[in-house]
Amino acid sequence: MQEFLSGVIAFLPNLIMFIIAGVLIWLAIVKEYEPTLLLPIGFGAILANIPLSNAIGSEGVLTILYDAGIKTELFPVLIFVAVGAMIDFGPLLKNPFMMFFGAAAQFGIFATMLVAILLGFDLPEAASIGIIGAADGPTSIVVAQKLAEKLVAPITVAAYSYMSLVPIIQPPVIKLFTTKKERLIRMEYTETNVPKWVKILFPIVVTLLAGLIAPSSVSLVGLLMFGNLIRECGVLERLSKSAQNELANLVTILLGITIGSTMVAKDFLKWDTLLIIGLGLVAFIFDTIGGVLFAKFLNLFLKTKINPMIGAAGISAFPMSARVIQQIAKKEDPSNFIIAQSISANVSGQLGSIVAGGMILALVPRFM
Repeated sequence: MQEFLSGVIAFLPNLIMFIIAGVLIWLAIVKEYEPTLLLPIGFGAILANIPLSNAIGSEGVLTILYDAGIKTELFPVLIFVAVGAMIDFGPLLKNPFMMFFGAAAQFGIFATMLVAILLGFDLPEAASIGIIGAADGPTSIVVAQKLAEKLVAPITVAAYSYMSLVPIIQPPVIKLFTTKKERLIRMEYTETNVPKWVKILFPIVVTLLAGLIAPSSVSLVGLLMFGNLIRECGVLERLSKSAQNELANLVTILLGITIGSTMVAKDFLKWDTLLIIGLGLVAFIFDTIGGVLFAKFLNLFLKTKINPMIGAAGISAFPMSARVIQQIAKKEDPSNFIIAQSISANVSGQLGSIVAGGMILALVPRFM
């Protein structure tokens, strides 16, 4: 009897992980929260927590994939090629001013870093946790892998979970920090065509500038811009479609199930995991606050006012955040359309998050 009870107690952590995995799969299927990633992550967690599982370990297929794809940063940067091929930077090029919001909305990264340090995490761990605020899963994975490998699993789960919860997280924060009058502000939008040569030069110039400012961001920004160049050059349509579909789908499957395989009970079921999940929420909230307050600050000096909600779209959760902003604006005034400006800010957040991740990778090791 005693041996039976001991066996039950020993299996309890695995059972808890099965429940967590089940919740992730339920969120993916029933709630449709980031299903392309949460479902593979959940199933990977099941495979990793089956007692004596041969899916993990020195010869386990998932461990081999982790060593080959996550440790080497291969999977995340390949995802960036796919994302770059999907993104149209046209709206941002029409409204380059919106790039400031992509920078302002990264405030949550650094605010969360400070909170994490106050809670007892060391600088590399705090930086890895803070990058959840980038609202960019691949960037979160790369930074965590470099600075705090043991935290990759909870950071990844938090990043993708909160990205899917943007429609729930952002509206109450936006309403708390804006007035109804501010939310009713209309913004004029003039339809202009961006020359093809500008769209082709943009990824090349951005790669050069980002590389000179933050060399550690080259693999991230460079692969994102390479994917975009494939899209915009006009002579590689087949490769562009392959990057957007086959490459994106295949790497997403491998990335998700591999990250899930790191959610082993003995490493995942710790107090730090709960703190990381909580701090991830803090990061997203402060991102939203930072973007909104920056827009309100600019309005002190601008004759033509900006709808402060645009600032909240500066996070990297594209295009979800832009849609959330437009939905709020439409509820306040059904005839107010700020989707074009929201998308511009949202696209700039894609760049801002990657550059922020590169800066963290460049600066944090100097203080270690």
